[in-house]
Amino acid sequence: MATDLVEAPSPTSQSPSHYSQLRHFYLAVDRFQFKMETLVDLLGMAGRRPCLPMVVCCSTRDELDAVCFAVSNLSHISMDSLYSDLAEAERASILEKFRQATTRWNQIASCLSGDDNEIEKEEKSHLVVVTDACLPLLASGESPIAARVLINYELPAKKETYMRRMATCLAADGIVISMVVGGEVVTLKSIEESSCLVIAEMPINIFEML
Repeated sequence: MATDLVEAPSPTSQSPSHYSQLRHFYLAVDRFQFKMETLVDLLGMAGRRPCLPMVVCCSTRDELDAVCFAVSNLSHISMDSLYSDLAEAERASILEKFRQATTRWNQIASCLSGDDNEIEKEEKSHLVVVTDACLPLLASGESPIAARVLINYELPAKKETYMRRMATCLAADGIVISMVVGGEVVTLKSIEESSCLVIAEMPINIFEML
């Protein structure tokens, strides 16, 4: 399957070069009742990359709660969630913890010795589950969180929301995976065309791209 690079206009908060390396994919799910199971399988594969920083975006708090419950049994993933009634200090702590995980991933990625690979195996991947209402607030001085994998569990209806998720949650060399069910393919195509993105079918070996 093809792995197309994005050539997309960027929001004002990011330079065009920020998006030049981004890779966008969709994962088609046959039926809605299989969607959560598919997400857990996907995170299960991704989470076996030690210290991999990931974000799952949801549209509502109910979706966030369901995702957190389903993922809680994955022993190789450390998980936090951002939601509207979270205390400010706890929110800041979660964002800082994620940035530290990102720094650790970068350190591991640049390390090639066998001894360090042994250390990697003991480190969990780190996941933040967030609703659109609680994405990092760049306008208020919060820094973006640079996830290597951004999963759109619920595909946003508007391109503006899709782009905001990217701008606030994704590293410049990150991967976006959008889960789509049935009629959502039409929404995906609309986002692709209106944003000048190329959204390819997700390859089986996607996490080998990291």
